[in-house]
Amino acid sequence: MYEMETNIDKLIEKVSEYEDKLANTSVTTESNKSKLKYILRWTSSQNVPFVYMGEGQSGFIERNCPYTNCFVTGDRNYLDDYTKFDAIAFSGPEVVRMNKNSLPIKRSPHQKFAFATIESADNYPVCSNKLDGFFNWTWTYKLDSEAKWGYIVVRDSEKKVVGPKTIMHWMKLEEMNPVSDELKIQLSKKSKAAAWFVSNCYSRSGREKFVKDLQQQLKKFDLNVDVYGKCGPLKCDRDKEDECYKMIENDYYFYLSFENSFSEDYVTEKLLHALKHNAIPIVYGGANYTRFMPDGIYLNARDLGAQKLAEKMNELINDPEKYAEYFRWKDHYSYYRRFESLETDDYCRFCSILNEVDLVKKITTYENFRQWWDPPNRC
Repeated sequence: MYEMETNIDKLIEKVSEYEDKLANTSVTTESNKSKLKYILRWTSSQNVPFVYMGEGQSGFIERNCPYTNCFVTGDRNYLDDYTKFDAIAFSGPEVVRMNKNSLPIKRSPHQKFAFATIESADNYPVCSNKLDGFFNWTWTYKLDSEAKWGYIVVRDSEKKVVGPKTIMHWMKLEEMNPVSDELKIQLSKKSKAAAWFVSNCYSRSGREKFVKDLQQQLKKFDLNVDVYGKCGPLKCDRDKEDECYKMIENDYYFYLSFENSFSEDYVTEKLLHALKHNAIPIVYGGANYTRFMPDGIYLNARDLGAQKLAEKMNELINDPEKYAEYFRWKDHYSYYRRFESLETDDYCRFCSILNEVDLVKKITTYENFRQWWDPPNRC
């Protein structure tokens, strides 16, 4: 539970429209009778995503996906010639380290070469031009990828999927319903400042240094961040996840949703620990967080810095009414993991886009893949 490890601008609007359509429509069982879509995994079967996809159609059938007519194999000779596959998928952390002579040397016009990873670009940058003009599709956490692969789904009050997206249209805080007296009473029972569950103690983002600085600032107010896991003195067993989450909900005003690296749109399940358990998230990452949450419901550690963040935490802890305002969103939005529903399941959706005729016919290439993928000044 602690931490799990072309011209793109023109595509963003189209991809967003397609995601809305796909996420909120049902597919008839006739789709499963369609011609098989063959996916060749070029990289190891032991790497994500392939370790969870299975062989043949099994991964899609076992998930009861809307489309199950996708067939996965690592056998490059399965169709006699690998140019006959509908898609060739490459695990990001593996392909970025491959020599150019380990990549396919030919392709057919109908094929889609797909870059697939849920890992941060900051941890796996591309520092040469070998992948420029190589990929047709991406399957990543980045919100302008053809296939989304991430941790978070936002639904509105009617349970329609509304985000995260590159452009969000949130209700304004003042338009939201007031926080109920019942929730205010629950929030008033909290007694501890902040919790942080963490197992990676040496991150590229330097979050551990920030927390150390924050602890010093919080001492002025007799407050503290309770650190659980390998990087702190406190423990909350992985096999007691529900109890750990309940502890956040009952005891803590804030939860530190600190990412291990800075990359655009890289927001992990850490954010859900706060949002689903009545704690204000304090975020620390490279994302534009307004793509994931309305303004006024979280604190941004990088924007505030340690001193101002500590002051703001103390202010809210000592003003119950102002603290409660950060929860007005709960009548209007709800948050989920992507795998909790077939319509947002990452693996199901990859098969779905192979059945989207218009998207498959559209010719797209990431001409400058490094510019799209890498954080600024990373290489």
